[in-house]
Amino acid sequence: MREHPGAHYVGLDIGTSMVRCVVGMPDQHDPSRPSIIGHGSAANVGMRKGIVVHINDVVEAVAKAISEAERVSGVSVHAATVNVNGTHVSGVNSKGVIAISSANREITTEDQFRVEEAATIMQLPPNREIVQVFAKNYRLDGQDNIKDPVGMHGVRLEVDTHIVTAATPNVRNLDLVLDKAQVQPSHHTVSSLAAAEAVLNRQQREAGTLLLDIGAGTTNLVVIEDGEVQHVAVLPIGGMHITNDLAIGLKTDLDIAEAVKLQHARLDQEPKFKQLTVTVAKQDHRFDSHEVQMIAEARVEELLEFAEKELKKIHRSRKLPGGVVITGGTAKLPGLAEFTKEKLQLASRIGQLQPVAGLLDTVNDPSFYPAVGLMLLDMLLMPSHNFQASKPAANVFGLVDGLLKRFKRPS
Repeated sequence: MREHPGAHYVGLDIGTSMVRCVVGMPDQHDPSRPSIIGHGSAANVGMRKGIVVHINDVVEAVAKAISEAERVSGVSVHAATVNVNGTHVSGVNSKGVIAISSANREITTEDQFRVEEAATIMQLPPNREIVQVFAKNYRLDGQDNIKDPVGMHGVRLEVDTHIVTAATPNVRNLDLVLDKAQVQPSHHTVSSLAAAEAVLNRQQREAGTLLLDIGAGTTNLVVIEDGEVQHVAVLPIGGMHITNDLAIGLKTDLDIAEAVKLQHARLDQEPKFKQLTVTVAKQDHRFDSHEVQMIAEARVEELLEFAEKELKKIHRSRKLPGGVVITGGTAKLPGLAEFTKEKLQLASRIGQLQPVAGLLDTVNDPSFYPAVGLMLLDMLLMPSHNFQASKPAANVFGLVDGLLKRFKRPS
């Protein structure tokens, strides 16, 4: 059914409440552009705050999502780029230094890898491992802010990196889930980077932008500036916490609280009516609309306070010209962008999918953006990908241009 059998790429977003799978391939009419050929999703009850707690439940959800994506796309899925989630994921800054030993003192790609590898030599607890290394900038013989030192001449090469680490047991449990579901992890990455790949344009990446991917149990955060990853964090709050707060505050069941959240929770205006009504299982339930808004606002405000603390850590509070871009299922909460703008004092907007072709009816939704981004990363990180030569300078793949070499050493 396709011109290039086997040339398909898969993103698998294993979230706290849902597993989403997106299958893509190069567009037949424009090979530099990705085309989505399949997608699938399934409810996930086996995770808490991004961490696997019931392996078999997660395996079942992964298998269902992949099976649906296979049915829609008509291809078999055996490998995918997968997200690592949970508050155990954290980022730390590190420096690497090497001497250039070649006779002509010219920096090679191998020297670039050596200096990045030197940055990873750090004291990590025995239960933690490095997921990704992002080089922020290089210094060559004291000259700062070099983005690509290959081909330059010098004696001493340094690099500033941001290293993302995760708890080894949690990564192993995730790999066990994939093994049982018979899917090979092509690469591991964080949800926020995947979402950034799907929604950020070149201008936003260069100017400096905070991306918030608000899921059910966690919020993934990434700051990208000068086209490089500056900071990664996972916050322990998500849309599920709003539902729980509503259930407690309104003294009602969780399924009713979820219906209240989806139908009536909003942050953008004063409620028009004092009472609101939701119908669950053919039964009407009435609540005070002001109380619902107050509960939702309190939890979102707490989430944004966590985000503000992360910005202060890297001295970027109120200093990101690209503002805030929000993705994830909770991004659909009415008034969230304006509320974020007020609390973080930064321009804020709900993320929009960068140009892709194919089946957009379902995936053009904030909750699907991380899965689309994982598919794009899978496409770019494959050794056989053919986008480097043909893609225009400002297209959706810009962020990964500098990251390709950091995921895999050249063969």
